[in-house]
Amino acid sequence: MALKDINLNIDFNQIAEEFRGLNPNDPGAWPLIPRITLLIGVVAATLGLGHYLFILDKNSELENLVGQEQTLRQEFQDKYSKAVNLDALKKQKEEVNQDVVTLERQLPSKAEMDALLSDINQAGIGRGLQFELFKPGQVAVKEYYAELPIDIRVTGTYHDVASFASDLSNMPRIVTLNSINLIAGKEKEGATLTLDAVAKTFRYLDPDEVAAKRNQPKPPMK
Repeated sequence: MALKDINLNIDFNQIAEEFRGLNPNDPGAWPLIPRITLLIGVVAATLGLGHYLFILDKNSELENLVGQEQTLRQEFQDKYSKAVNLDALKKQKEEVNQDVVTLERQLPSKAEMDALLSDINQAGIGRGLQFELFKPGQVAVKEYYAELPIDIRVTGTYHDVASFASDLSNMPRIVTLNSINLIAGKEKEGATLTLDAVAKTFRYLDPDEVAAKRNQPKPPMK
């Protein structure tokens, strides 16, 4: 049968008439065509909503994957940079360790402090200085070392006082002069100079002190 022989007698006016006066509260009483149209609309809306929710979920998943990719890329770049510079970092670490060892050698132990105090005193006596004060103070325990202040007052010639200060700076152990006050002698006393200062020396902490320092409660945060 040819298509031209098919006679489709569709009365659009009748179809339109079926959509007039429909009761929205009772779709079951509607004519066939409106009911089919409603069913098609409901199915289309359901499929459209499902498709929208599916795409929305996939977009969220895609954003998460993109974020993970960026994080992984950054981690890869950091690890790659470290791997490329590994030899340089190892060399730098060795240099730091050597510096630490060198500094530790300049710090006496607790048992060696008495000998160091004697060396400071002998340095002054060796320069012909007169000690008017040599008083070790209270040890201050820091994070990684202990600090011992020594109040000193010595009198001698300008040259001898300067040489004594130079001797302290050149000691194998670290000794510094702080709060320096220089007082020139009276003319009748000759060309003398009085050095009033606080000499500070340092030592490393012994294992018991390190353990005690670690076990101290931390101050509350303000």
